[in-house]
Amino acid sequence: MARARTATSFRIDPFDLRLFGAVADAGSITAGAREMHLSLSAASARLQHLEHALGAALLVRSKQGVVPTDAGRTLRRHAGRLQREMEALHAEMSSHAHGVRSTVRVLCNTAAMTEYLPALLGRFLVAHPDIDVDLRELGSADVLRAMRQEHADIGIVADYVDTEGLITRVFREDRLVVLQPVRSGGAGRRALRFADVIDQPFVGLPAESGLSRFLQGQALRRGRGLHHRVRVRSLDAVAGLVADGVGVAVVPAAAAARLATSRITVRPLTDAWATRRLLLCTTDDANRGAGSAALLRFLSDAS
Repeated sequence: MARARTATSFRIDPFDLRLFGAVADAGSITAGAREMHLSLSAASARLQHLEHALGAALLVRSKQGVVPTDAGRTLRRHAGRLQREMEALHAEMSSHAHGVRSTVRVLCNTAAMTEYLPALLGRFLVAHPDIDVDLRELGSADVLRAMRQEHADIGIVADYVDTEGLITRVFREDRLVVLQPVRSGGAGRRALRFADVIDQPFVGLPAESGLSRFLQGQALRRGRGLHHRVRVRSLDAVAGLVADGVGVAVVPAAAAARLATSRITVRPLTDAWATRRLLLCTTDDANRGAGSAALLRFLSDAS
């Protein structure tokens, strides 16, 4: 019977993961070895050691080159993630080596990312040169998931999600409004329901953005899907395309106030979910670092 592999005997060199990735991408051990500045024999020996450590064949070798096995494809997927995490670790530790006291990880929804945080973070970072901020956008549900897994220090979410188990503070009120081209008609209507525009062509942010996912979810609740004529990277671009008559858009009211022109009509949404509070979310106060405590205090005071 095969001897069980113990945890202490299971060792993988990160360099071998990089070598395997280079070989898999190139489809050739020779090319991968060249990229990693190894001889062919050294590269082959390291790959055999990796296969032995994992207990599975990772490559199918032939005269035409190599292709990953199922196990190899699994390793490639995880190896890429591990390498990205190692790079992030090196970058963060480098900041400590250069005297940066801390990096605060902040996850937020689209409205916070585009309309509220940029100016506030500018003031905070100028006042705190020893603190860095790692800022990323996610949908509110994904922000909460990351917070509960301790992947972030501060989250900003809309209040339609369940924040049980987290400490919350009101940050801003955020209303969603409809942008329409002026020539689209209906000038006499001051407000709209989402159902009034759900069948119209939309201009939106990328599908993975928090706002896009939220709006798609609202449409699916009505048994519909939104038809996006185009998706662009910024709300500024969204407003420009609406002004050109490409379609309609649903955006935060703060963005509409900043971006509205004589070619755009801004209409409030009457749906209950269109008026939201943005919440600052944190986990246990006792485990908060000095940097995250300073940023949380600053954002709370600015609310």
